Amino acid sequence: MDLYHQISHFYRCYRGEKRIIGRSEEGRAIYAMRLGEGDPVCISQYAIHAREWITAYLALAHLRRPLSKGSIWVVPLSNPDGALLSTVGAKSVADPARRAYLTALNGGTDFSLWKANADGVDLNVNFDARWGQGRYNITSPASANYIGSDPFCARESRALRDLTLAVRPRATLSWHTKGEEIYWRFHQPKERLLRDRRIAEGLARHTGYALAEARASVGGYKDWCIMRLGIPAFTIEAGSEHIPHPLSFSALAPIIRQTEGIFEVLIRELSSCRNST
Repeated sequence: MDLYHQISHFYRCYRGEKRIIGRSEEGRAIYAMRLGEGDPVCISQYAIHAREWITAYLALAHLRRPLSKGSIWVVPLSNPDGALLSTVGAKSVADPARRAYLTALNGGTDFSLWKANADGVDLNVNFDARWGQGRYNITSPASANYIGSDPFCARESRALRDLTLAVRPRATLSWHTKGEEIYWRFHQPKERLLRDRRIAEGLARHTGYALAEARASVGGYKDWCIMRLGIPAFTIEAGSEHIPHPLSFSALAPIIRQTEGIFEVLIRELSSCRNST
């Protein structure tokens, strides 16, 4: 059973609140499952970059741990088409013309390092937050870094945007690999900068990950949440920097141990910030 069908099976069996938040460019469902009940509500999304598919399995581990306070909407596979390209290759693409196009774009049949969706859009530079101003952004379809024709031109980024606007979370987490770092900053004004750093420090203490900044990076989901919604948002780069992409299952158990209970930490830090204001 491939990754997408494993996520689909988990979704069908999940007993909590759940919804399909959109469809990928190839028509695959993008699932969201709510862990816990009540406020504060947050969002945690995974595998927006195809080659970082291991984080989808991390999402399932996170969903299996009960949450005593607050709730988290978990999106385990934000980029289902890309993840399948990375794990099983071009045979995951139904349309022969698209299959040939993507293979040519990739420069061969080995898609293991592919990051984009099935249109060659890098979803994590497709959000409306200084869109197109990143150092590594490119303006034509590719395996990585293509910003798309417009912000939210990709169905997958629109699905995540629409869930976020509907839920109005207090904070968001985005799971990537690798480096054991937490990115938390994106041009916040001073009062929000202090708040967000305080929460980030709590996440860092729990995981053992270092706080970091990505000044050359724009247009990500985290960036959009910070800039457009004014909420704390964090990109967590899980897994050792010494392991090459794509991380395999051997890297999963240590990541689960390091991040176990992180939702509780996020909820606690958010409550602490509210109580201190």
